Amino acid sequence: MRRYSLTVNGRQHTTEESPDTPLLWVLRDSLRLNGTKYGCGIGVCGACTIHLGGQATRSCMVPISSVGEVEVTTIEGLSADGSHPVQRAWVEERVAQCGYCQAGQIMSAVALLEAHPAPTDEQIDAAMRANLCRCGTYARIRHAVHQASSLWTDD
Repeated sequence: MRRYSLTVNGRQHTTEESPDTPLLWVLRDSLRLNGTKYGCGIGVCGACTIHLGGQATRSCMVPISSVGEVEVTTIEGLSADGSHPVQRAWVEERVAQCGYCQAGQIMSAVALLEAHPAPTDEQIDAAMRANLCRCGTYARIRHAVHQASSLWTDD
C-alpha cells in the first residue's frame, strides 16, 4: 500500500492504495464518487469514462500509480446541480433509458465539445462510437450532443 494524493473535481484527496488499483475503484470505493460506473473492466464499454487531464479516459484501465498530478474530473465534477450544458441536453432530449452508461456517455460528449464546439454528425459518431449503450439510444445521444452544442455556445 502507498499513499496517493489526487486532485478530483477540483478538490485534493489523499488515499492509501495498492499501486495497481484501477482509478475507477479509487473513485468509487475510496472517494465514494459513485457516478462513474463499472461496465466491463477492460476499457471497451466506456461506462467508466472520466476526464484525466481533460482527456476522456477509461478509469478502469488507469492504475492509481500513473495518475500523478493530473487533474481528474468525474461526472460529479461537471456540475453539482445538473446544470452543465451536456447534462441539460441529456435531460431535454430524454437520452437515458436504463441510464447505466450515461455518465460515461456524457463525459465523452463533454470532451468532444471541448475539442469541437459545433461537431458534425460524423465527429459525434466517431467520438461516441467507443461508448456502448445496451438500450440503443444512439440517435438520442447524437441529438443531445447537437443540443448541447447550441447550449455550449450560448453559455
